Amino acid sequence: MGWVEAVVLGLVQGLTEFLPISSSAHLRVVGQLFGWEDPGAAFTAITQIGTEVAVLIYYRRKIGQIVRTWLRSLRDPALRGDPDARMGWLIIVGSIPIVVLGLLFQDRIETTFRDLRVIAIALVAFSLILYWADRMGRTDRDLDHLTVKHGLLYGLAQAMALIPGVSRSGGTITMGRFLGYSRSAAADYSFLLAIPAVLGSGFFQIASSLDGGIAWGPTALATAIAFGVGFVVITWLLRYLAHGSFTPFVVYRVVLGLALLTLVGSGVLAPQ
Repeated sequence: MGWVEAVVLGLVQGLTEFLPISSSAHLRVVGQLFGWEDPGAAFTAITQIGTEVAVLIYYRRKIGQIVRTWLRSLRDPALRGDPDARMGWLIIVGSIPIVVLGLLFQDRIETTFRDLRVIAIALVAFSLILYWADRMGRTDRDLDHLTVKHGLLYGLAQAMALIPGVSRSGGTITMGRFLGYSRSAAADYSFLLAIPAVLGSGFFQIASSLDGGIAWGPTALATAIAFGVGFVVITWLLRYLAHGSFTPFVVYRVVLGLALLTLVGSGVLAPQ
C-alpha cells in the first residue's frame, strides 16, 4: 500500500464510519475503483481504531462515568441499579454476539463477505429496512429504557455488520428504531456499543499482522486521518439526528448498491 492510497482510504474511513452507509463497503469499493488491491479486513479493522478514538474523546465524560460507576458497583451492590452501572453491563452483554459470530465466521469475513455482489445487495436490502424502521418505529424510548433483551438485539444487529454493506451504525440504529428508541438515543448506544468490538477487532488484527502482511507506515497514516475526519463527522451527525431523518442515507445506499450491481454485471468491476 502506498502513501496516496493510505490518505484516500483514511479519508473514506473517517467519512463513512459513523454514517449508516458502511465504511467497510466503501473501503472495498473505493480501492476497486482506483484499481488498488482490496485493502483487506485487517486494514479495515485497524483503521477503525482511529475512528473509535474519536468516539472515546467525544463521549469521554459519559464513558468515564460508566467505567467508574460500573467498577464501584462490583464492590457496592447498592450501585448496581445505577443507570451508568447498568449501561456498563449492557455494553458487555451487547458485545457478546459480534465476538461469537466474528470468531465463527472469521474466514468468510475475509473472503466471501467481501464479494462486491454481496456488498451491493447488503447496501440495498438493509437501506430499505432502515427506512422502514425509521418511518414506522416509535420514538418514545431513551437509554433509561434499555434492557438486557434490547442490548442483545442491538448486539445481533451490530454483528450483521460483519458483512460489508450492512453498516455497524446502520444496523444498530435500525434495531433501536424498531425497538422504539429515538434517533439520538439509538445512535448514542450504537456508538458506545461499538467501542469493545471495534477496539478488540483492531488490536486482534494488529497482533495477527505482526509477522508481516501490513504496510505499517501507510496504515498508521490512514488511521490518524480517520480519527481526525471521524471526529468531525460524529459531531455533525449527532447534531443532525436531533432534527433530521435517515432518508438521505437510504437513498444514497440504494443508488450505490444498484450502481455496483450494474458495474459488476457489465464486467467493469470484478466481484472478488
